[in-house]
Amino acid sequence: MTSKQAFSQTFLKQIKETLLQEKARLELELNKFATKNKHGETDFDATYPEYGDKEDENAQEVAAYTTNKPLEISLEKELRDAEKSLERLEKGTYGVCKYCDKPIDEKRLLARPTSSACIECKKTLTQEV
Repeated sequence: MTSKQAFSQTFLKQIKETLLQEKARLELELNKFATKNKHGETDFDATYPEYGDKEDENAQEVAAYTTNKPLEISLEKELRDAEKSLERLEKGTYGVCKYCDKPIDEKRLLARPTSSACIECKKTLTQEV
């Protein structure tokens, strides 16, 4: 596969470091309240807290779990995005819009390193045109 990247090696190295730091941060956050699922690299399962057997303790457990579950899902999505971006870096396809096949602006990638779409395509997708 020929590389469509027009980015400097310095820029790509900076992006890779940023993505690796983000991946580590997300995994650290997830490990605070979830356990890694053996079946997926970026899949975690929110643990159900055990505070005790009293009614108010049970209510606290349910409240903590219902707070953590949506957070788990959101952090997992961010982690998957970071993993996919790192894979694109390895394949030489990082920074190329998956819709129009044109390079994504460096400023966009610096602001959001997991971007896989250029601004024009993203606006079209979200109907912001």
